[in-house]
Amino acid sequence: MTVPAVASGGPEGGRARHVAIIMDGNGRWAKKRHLPRAVGHQRGVEAVRKVVRGAEGLGLEVLTLYAFSTENWRRPEEEISDLMGLMKRFILSDLEEMAENNIRLKIIGDYKAFAPDVVELIDNALAHTASNTGTTIAVALNYGSMDEIARAASKAASEGPITPETIAAHLDTADLPPLDLLIRTSGEERLSNFLLWQAAYAELWFTDVLWPDFTAEHLKQAMDAFATRERRYGGR
Repeated sequence: MTVPAVASGGPEGGRARHVAIIMDGNGRWAKKRHLPRAVGHQRGVEAVRKVVRGAEGLGLEVLTLYAFSTENWRRPEEEISDLMGLMKRFILSDLEEMAENNIRLKIIGDYKAFAPDVVELIDNALAHTASNTGTTIAVALNYGSMDEIARAASKAASEGPITPETIAAHLDTADLPPLDLLIRTSGEERLSNFLLWQAAYAELWFTDVLWPDFTAEHLKQAMDAFATRERRYGGR
């Protein structure tokens, strides 16, 4: 059995290389302020922008963000349209800044299921940042972890025996460092079909802060907490 790679050499967590965030609470943020949900999503995008800008300064190699799940297609059509519009505006407005700051964009999930104009924008953004060597921002789009694991297992089976190692080699995150820390905002304490395989030995950090209010300082707090935790990977 292969023991997961340790992020640092000491008994405590050390520096987190790969952090993932379930960005939850846009709707509740808007509801508390008697605003449309669309405004909550807009403020959520602003929070993404601030956290991405702060990630490299915290020494992060990878920041993975849960942006649109396979289950999100069940939301009202108008809300999905708003989310797609926000995604397009974010790419168009922030792509050059990401490129200038040496940020590499990666997508996990089946983003090809989106409308052709969205797919084209994403493809262009991926190509534009492909050679960057700074922080990788991995965005989960049309992503569901159970679907990811099923796809990886199917690919592994087509090549030979199925083992944890062969499945891991075909996950969407196969080229990324092991997940160290998973954060969820808004007070909910569940994984919601996000990085189930990768989170097997990750540390979890939950906060009541709604996503639009989440900042790089909150990210630093989570990473500081991670650094004090002892990671045993099933050992004593």
